[in-house]
Amino acid sequence: MCADRLLLSVVVPCYNEQEVISQTHARLTEVLGKLDVDYEILYVNDGSADGTEEMLRQIQAQDGRVRLLMFSRNFGHQIAVTAGIDNAAGDAVVLIDADLQDPPEVIPQMLQKWREGYQVVYGTRTVRPGETAFKRWTAKAFYRVLGRLSDTAIPLDTGDFRLMDRKVVQALRHMPERDRFVRGMVSWVGFKQIGLPYQRRPRLAGQSKYPLRKMVRFALDGILSFSVVPLRAATFVGLAAAALSLLGIVSALIIRLLRGYWAPPWAFLIIAIFFFGGVQLICTGLIGEYVGRIYMEGKRRPLYVLKDRVGF
Repeated sequence: MCADRLLLSVVVPCYNEQEVISQTHARLTEVLGKLDVDYEILYVNDGSADGTEEMLRQIQAQDGRVRLLMFSRNFGHQIAVTAGIDNAAGDAVVLIDADLQDPPEVIPQMLQKWREGYQVVYGTRTVRPGETAFKRWTAKAFYRVLGRLSDTAIPLDTGDFRLMDRKVVQALRHMPERDRFVRGMVSWVGFKQIGLPYQRRPRLAGQSKYPLRKMVRFALDGILSFSVVPLRAATFVGLAAAALSLLGIVSALIIRLLRGYWAPPWAFLIIAIFFFGGVQLICTGLIGEYVGRIYMEGKRRPLYVLKDRVGF
């Protein structure tokens, strides 16, 4: 590497990607080789259970610009992204998934925007082929709900595919929270940011690593990490419950005055028990989500454990 040339780091989290990782590396090296920069590619193996680790070791043995981070087990996509950020040495760092849904051919455009002075260039998805209507609709709804709840302006229809300046990377490395929502964290740190529209591609091979259960968990991390509105909402739910109870009492009195009879006492009792019990459980659950996160943060465990670090 030349001392006066820029170094670009590309972080690629991998989990069970043996069907596509060779093509991913070929596409990345083809694109990066045409750029007027030095580069390194950091593959983060997130405890893959297939042949991904062996294939990555073969790739690294043949390409000295490849670095490998091997997790001791599966820690999750956002933690794998974090590990790559922690170990990237570049003047700019690109985050991209291994499944080639986010095309490497967009990286030169990101690099150009960075050279124009932008410190974060995030990809904005204009189309999302290969995804179900349900997933597209829920993703769209999630970003809009999060935008309403959070004080941090998080761009709509974005993923983790982005380029970040070294200053942004350094800021992220000082944010050690466990329930990580990286795209929200990048928005929170500020700096000069711009969106770059691109067409997402269908997944080349393998299966999505975000089934419904993980999508729900990811959405909760995003909302609860960047908003206290749910806690405030618990107060308003309590007020609404009190108002409905008062309305019920007034209705009973009106019925008594106009029709001359009372509704059965047990009906009011059962309705009140179910209503207030449900409200209390909802509020307790919301508070419990935040308390649980405080508990996990308080343990101060490392975010991930490496079993091997190759090529550094």
